[in-house]
Amino acid sequence: MTTTKKINANGTEISVLLQGNENDYICLTDMARYKDKQRTNYIIQNWMRARNTIEYLGVWEQLHNPNFNSIEFDAFRNQSGLNSFSLTPKEWADKTNAIGIYSKAGRYGGTYAHKDIAFNFGMWLSPTFQLYVVKEYQQLKEKQSNPLLHNWDVKRILAKANYTLHTDAIKNIIIPKLSVAKKKEGIIYATEADMLNLALFGYTAKDWEEANPDLAKKLNMRDTASINELVVLSNMESLNSELIKQGIPRDVRYDVLHRMAEEQLKVLNKQNAEYRFKKLTSGTDITE
Repeated sequence: MTTTKKINANGTEISVLLQGNENDYICLTDMARYKDKQRTNYIIQNWMRARNTIEYLGVWEQLHNPNFNSIEFDAFRNQSGLNSFSLTPKEWADKTNAIGIYSKAGRYGGTYAHKDIAFNFGMWLSPTFQLYVVKEYQQLKEKQSNPLLHNWDVKRILAKANYTLHTDAIKNIIIPKLSVAKKKEGIIYATEADMLNLALFGYTAKDWEEANPDLAKKLNMRDTASINELVVLSNMESLNSELIKQGIPRDVRYDVLHRMAEEQLKVLNKQNAEYRFKKLTSGTDITE
């Protein structure tokens, strides 16, 4: 099964065909728009005229394609570099049985190439542009391989929605009352944050890190929370800031917030709100 995704390399939107292995293909037509939005076919053919390109394509095919026609490849290599030489991706694929480049029709049509070849094309276009393509592709693969990173940006936004309200209440009300040293203020913020964690998740950040040492190297406990949990957490931060302003003791605030978390999560999960949210924000996923 092939899934089409989009990456944005320094302002250029590029289609990527993810195939569940290392044989992903990247749209050269989209990449060529970095140089010229109108003459993409000309740019690709100009790249394929170079002897270095033909030799690279030939070596790649010999390494990955047992059905590659080396005789036709030698003919193209001998002609490459001449003023009269021209070659299209279709001609290359048809005559050499190449699998590294092919043309695709339809909505996401264009010339596609294996990621190795696409990176070579990117270097020919611009070394700087190629770095952007590689960086965005790697980030895409990381999100694909780690389900916990799906909707990561959305989750970050939700987690921070009422964060400032919460920290301001702590800064302006709780800390002045305690008269703690500046270097110890972080403990107060962490204590309040962990009260919310306990009320919502049932454990503290330290508990989660100890239970998930490998995940903790890249993520924190709120990165792994569901969207529904983060919606509730945002609401809890807002309510807790108001309770702090009213001078409500922490143990009483905990009871109120815990009940709130249970009630709101029950409603959201019953309505399957997270699924509907993901469906609305599914972006450019296309399964073929």
